[in-house]
Amino acid sequence: MLRLYMDPISTTCRPILMFAEEAGITLEPVLISLMNNEQMSAEFIAVNPAHAIPVLDHDGFILTESSAILKYLADLHGSPAYPTDIRARARVNEAMDWFNTGFYGSFGRGYVYPQVIDFFTWPTPEQQEAALDRALVLAKDRFAQLEGQLARNGDFVCGDAITIADYFGACLVSLGELVGFSLAPWPKVQAWMARMQARLAWGKVHTEFNKWVAGCTSEKDMPR
Repeated sequence: MLRLYMDPISTTCRPILMFAEEAGITLEPVLISLMNNEQMSAEFIAVNPAHAIPVLDHDGFILTESSAILKYLADLHGSPAYPTDIRARARVNEAMDWFNTGFYGSFGRGYVYPQVIDFFTWPTPEQQEAALDRALVLAKDRFAQLEGQLARNGDFVCGDAITIADYFGACLVSLGELVGFSLAPWPKVQAWMARMQARLAWGKVHTEFNKWVAGCTSEKDMPR
């Protein structure tokens, strides 16, 4: 049995849910509500002491971290979205590491989350403004890098075929919707996101996230 501890609004759970939906992988979902702070409960910490989702439980084998879970599920089911050729796989690993470190740090944790999650907000308005300005500079540089990657490689991050790097990266990029962030300066990125969002699984997986987006954007003025 494949049990997934998750919240459908979670940035790192959505890639797994979308990949599983498209790959025909059945997951037993266990809802851990981030809005209700359930990841801090004693029951869940017994599952993952790092008190973070997603967590995969495969017949007692516990695996954490979204990137690792995506790779495990893809291997388990022999998905072409995680190629077996050593160099092609290395490119997928490279892209996922880049998204998970530089991009997510600059754009997600640095720029988006401080505007929508109290825990990430800076103590004073002056600190908040300065931090967002700095994060935005870094984030724009990351988007320029992604634009170049797509220009070189084709329709998807690692080439002409979708890989688990696309599921992972697209959900991180979608965080910008929470703050009305425009992808217009990066047409290759914008076109790639349109391809990802046109997939049937995207709408199914993003229902709860879209509600969060609607709540955030209705409270904001013009985006930065």
